[in-house]
Amino acid sequence: MKNGRRPTISDVANHAGISKSTVSQYLNERFEYMGEETKKRIRESIKELEYSPNFLAKSLKQKKTYTIGIIVANILHGFSTRVIRTIEDVCNEQNIHVIVCNTDEDVNKEQKYVEMLQAKQVDGFIIFPAGDNNELYRELLNQEIPLVFVDRIIPELQVSTVLTDNEQAAEMAVSHFVEYGHKDIGFVLPPMKSTMTPRTERLSGFRKSMHRHSLSVNEDFIYSAPLTDMVGYLKSRFQTARKPTALVTSNDLTLVEVLRFCKEQAIVIPDELSIVSIDDMPLASVYNPAITAIDQPAFTIGAKAASLLLDEINEREKTPGIYRFSPTFLKRETVNRT
Repeated sequence: MKNGRRPTISDVANHAGISKSTVSQYLNERFEYMGEETKKRIRESIKELEYSPNFLAKSLKQKKTYTIGIIVANILHGFSTRVIRTIEDVCNEQNIHVIVCNTDEDVNKEQKYVEMLQAKQVDGFIIFPAGDNNELYRELLNQEIPLVFVDRIIPELQVSTVLTDNEQAAEMAVSHFVEYGHKDIGFVLPPMKSTMTPRTERLSGFRKSMHRHSLSVNEDFIYSAPLTDMVGYLKSRFQTARKPTALVTSNDLTLVEVLRFCKEQAIVIPDELSIVSIDDMPLASVYNPAITAIDQPAFTIGAKAASLLLDEINEREKTPGIYRFSPTFLKRETVNRT
């Protein structure tokens, strides 16, 4: 305003010649019984007075900060990035701010981020659990803080969880290899941890699918090592006379290490080794040869996670559940017939 005082909602109401409650309804996007002319007058008054809502006062009155925290285990995964993008899009439509934190699978970092976000009084959390932090999650539940998990199930806790149908993803990969005549099929993944739901379920799905196709699982073809050691590990393991003709990679980061291994060892894909990746990635379709992949429904998962959290925040009662969504098979060029 010209006198230097910050304009208030009352100033907007007086300037537009309407009630303060009507301006409040406009600011809270409650337009059900508001005519276009009224909305236009409010809009013009806000612009002319250079009015901006006092979100702190609104937060104190409604006991909400209109902010949520997303804590992701590993933001380098393309899947995680796409899920976060979708959550942010959904929240943006509801005028809700998002704070994203990356834990690098570190439970101590996860705890620090939760404490920091609680200090900021976020309205709820969407968490890709880092691991053994059950007491931390239980404390959030005890405080009745809205909470949704993505990608990883904590069986001991009643928390709505959204994830890919991981066993179906493994089934898709094995079935495609079998269709092309492969029998010696391997599986590559980072070290197994009970808290890493995708790893345990995908390996379980792989074993079940091999059994369904009357194929035996060669334990020597189950390759598990830290990503930083994966190339050297595969080099040593592939020294044996009998090798798999096909590999399932458990995620996009594992795929990168397998491709690096094949390049260093001059293994021709798919002539000498066929590959299917559980996880698509941006360059998979332009890589030569284009990578046959199973695409996780990241956007569907992100939208569902956001919807579940917003329902909790707005106190729409819903029993916690596990929500699995089907992946999509992307047939490309990295599988050869045997």
